[in-house]
Amino acid sequence: MAELFASGRIVDLIVALVAVEAIVLLAYAHRTGRGIAPVGLLSNLAAGLFLLLALRTTLLNQSWIVVAALLTAALLAHVIDLSHRWRH
Repeated sequence: MAELFASGRIVDLIVALVAVEAIVLLAYAHRTGRGIAPVGLLSNLAAGLFLLLALRTTLLNQSWIVVAALLTAALLAHVIDLSHRWRH
């Protein structure tokens, strides 16, 4: 289990689960016309995805510049999500 965290593979597994979640929720919304709006869903999941990637980058002791860029991307996705929620 320690190797799963040390290698950053735990983040890869979680990202895969998030991708499956996105596919299922988007398919549900497309088929039923109900559910979470795609813009809101994708911006919310993108914010979490960028945070996960920043974690993975940190676990692998990569450049702080990459971590900062990923955190900035997470912030932008979060702002898009909040903006969408505020209007709807």
